[in-house]
Amino acid sequence: MANPRDFQMRGQQAGVQSGAVIDEGLRSYMLRVYNLMAMGLAITGVAAFATSQMAISGGQLTSFGQLIFMSPLKWVVMLAPLAMVFFLSFRINKMSVSAAQTTFWIYSAMVGLSLASIFLVFTGQSIVQTFFITAASFGALSLWGYTTKRDLTGMGSFLFMGLIGLIIASVVNIFLASSAMQFAISAIGVLIFAGLTAYDTQQIKSMYYEGDGSEVAGRKAIMGALRLYLDFLNLFLFLLQFLGNRN
Repeated sequence: MANPRDFQMRGQQAGVQSGAVIDEGLRSYMLRVYNLMAMGLAITGVAAFATSQMAISGGQLTSFGQLIFMSPLKWVVMLAPLAMVFFLSFRINKMSVSAAQTTFWIYSAMVGLSLASIFLVFTGQSIVQTFFITAASFGALSLWGYTTKRDLTGMGSFLFMGLIGLIIASVVNIFLASSAMQFAISAIGVLIFAGLTAYDTQQIKSMYYEGDGSEVAGRKAIMGALRLYLDFLNLFLFLLQFLGNRN
């Protein structure tokens, strides 16, 4: 006669093995997300630096710099990344993984093109220092979002409302050009994107499902990388307002 305890022990062992498979799959999935995000940031950095070398000389804009930053073409440079991110967000479920990944790389390069102007405003040393401070802060916040047992869903709703308010305030300040308001916007922006880093990490983790096929898992990883990329980039830009030394 079979011992009931044998069945219990086998069930426990199966549960442990299943948990181990999920943990391994989750680690692989999250590593893919972070690698994609890091590659996107690397492309942005290289594109921004290369563009700045062609657009800025001796602290002044070259003819190429005037073309992309002073002529009507500047609107294309500014708005193209926004159009790309909306395109990727709404079309990703109908795209192959390779097409979605290529779109993400193109988007990252476009962002780099639009960010080249920060080399005209801030010193190169302060940009590098702010980048590493952002990387350390982002890593700590993302780790907390990954490991915390607290449900951050409620915080995400609050942060989203704050982000809408931040966008409205930024648009209003384009016309007011208030330095005090810009300081407040930067401070609130740092807090919002610090919170979103933790929130998005938890949400990306919860999106993982071990039964996903390679295509579905690949699309999820790309969208997760895009969310963290945007969190990192905005956190960097708002911190740069505080920490960057201006030329």
